[in-house]
Amino acid sequence: MKLSFKSTPLQPLHDDLFDELGLKVFIKRLDKMHSHISGNKWFKLKYNLQEAEAKGHDSILTFGGAYSNHIAATAAVGKINKIKTIGIIRGEETLPFNPVLKFAKKNGMELFYLNREQYRLKNTDEIIRELENRFDKFYLIPEGGANVLGVKGCTEIIDDIGIDFDYIFSECGTGTTLAGLSLSLKNHQLALGIPVLKGAQFLEQDIIRLMTDYKLEFGEMNDASDHINKFKLIYDYHFGGYAKSTNELDLFIAEFIKKHGVIIEPVYSGKLFFALFDMAKNNYFKPNSKIVLLHTGGTSFVNQ
Repeated sequence: MKLSFKSTPLQPLHDDLFDELGLKVFIKRLDKMHSHISGNKWFKLKYNLQEAEAKGHDSILTFGGAYSNHIAATAAVGKINKIKTIGIIRGEETLPFNPVLKFAKKNGMELFYLNREQYRLKNTDEIIRELENRFDKFYLIPEGGANVLGVKGCTEIIDDIGIDFDYIFSECGTGTTLAGLSLSLKNHQLALGIPVLKGAQFLEQDIIRLMTDYKLEFGEMNDASDHINKFKLIYDYHFGGYAKSTNELDLFIAEFIKKHGVIIEPVYSGKLFFALFDMAKNNYFKPNSKIVLLHTGGTSFVNQ
């Protein structure tokens, strides 16, 4: 399947606040990875696509919310590779489609909706059997690419950064990216995750499970205990929950884009960048810290 690697820029982020605090901040422009399969989505899909091809599948099914970057990226992958894609969407159908679902449909994805109660059971044998009865044979990629193959791809993100750093920031939906990052860090480095969901305390155990499953799958060790202290989740920047925003966040995003010329949005990247500035203002980081923010995309398809 077609999914070639493209090295992306590490862009310095200059701001008077960072100069005042003695911080060196960089944006890893994963949003430049691909026009539609950008950021961490590229890494999470990479090995899943190889596995689907190896097993001879001609159909991919995956899950996501109505604003899921993963849904959009999977749809784009399907169109490029001429493979059928099926998106199982949380909630009821709402028309007209938002930009994400409009993009997914335009790229040939078949959309199917589960109400929120059913969606919570999406990983159960009963729901999977129902989907198999409806859609026949398919290769299943979990929501957000949250499996060991998604983690494996995300372990490779660090390789393309090219500098030593103290902190690396990523927003969190499923925790897959943070799991992969944490498995790749040196002893002095810490991955900071910003959940975009309200009440996301469950993510800590999910991340530990993903790291442990990865280690078991690839035979490196029996558990992920050496890596558990390599990440920390900061729960204060969800702004009301998934795909929700506030006037404060909207104003920050508008001012940031105007000042720095980097496009961010309120579902994912805006919350991440807001968290960095707010934590810096509250002296979270020691002077001379080097900080990398992963810009994981989510902005390229909205006008398609």
